[in-house]
Amino acid sequence: MKIAVSGKGGVGKSTVAAAVALLLARRGQRVLALDSDPDANFASALGIPSNISIRPISAEIALIEERTGAKVNEYGKVFKLNPEVGDVADKLAVKHNGVELLVMGAINKGGGGCACPENTFAKALVTDLVLYKNQSLVMDMEAGIEHLGRGTAIGVDVMLIVVEPGQRAVDCARTVLRMSDEIGLKRFLLVGNKIVGEEDKQFIRDAFPGLEIAAFLPYSQNIRAADRDGMSVLDGLNPEETALFEQILAKLESAV
Repeated sequence: MKIAVSGKGGVGKSTVAAAVALLLARRGQRVLALDSDPDANFASALGIPSNISIRPISAEIALIEERTGAKVNEYGKVFKLNPEVGDVADKLAVKHNGVELLVMGAINKGGGGCACPENTFAKALVTDLVLYKNQSLVMDMEAGIEHLGRGTAIGVDVMLIVVEPGQRAVDCARTVLRMSDEIGLKRFLLVGNKIVGEEDKQFIRDAFPGLEIAAFLPYSQNIRAADRDGMSVLDGLNPEETALFEQILAKLESAV
């Protein structure tokens, strides 16, 4: 199963993505997690201790230059558009709690999605992970779908969009829906997060009529405490909260 998780920054994408990845790992599945959000919160949500060094893909300058055949930040050079990336996950992923994590880091987009070596390398890596790797994949995307393309989209089973009850989060989610549809993604699920009452639920229902909502997640002091104490997002949850994340995973599986 290949899942992309997107939404506005701060709505809880990393929380939801980490919970799904950890639940899959608890079932004994091999799970690869990709953090392509520049804020890079996936590691802490997975419970990876801060003293464990995680080297982002963007810092692998020598590797990017070797595989693309061009120097980073030297524009106007000819370089490979399909660099070899099949071994990157095995070389650079950090494994914890049964999940193998790759962090993309701040890839230079060159002001408008440039065809630069580092961005080309990043897109090739995402394509390889989506289309050619057999394990489950959970991608924590930035507030958009920057590293997905038309060719990659055919391998993504579901776009899971996280939204909180606010207009900016709704506007971002609508943009993600539009962009995803334009590249060929057809299966979408919504998660309403930080819900404090029935009015919040109805606000999200009204904003996305006809779109299936996998779950409404209440604002959780347990999740906040887990983040503060350096634990995974699932640690310390009460049974009702855990059941909601399991409900999200069940909805994802039924959508595949």
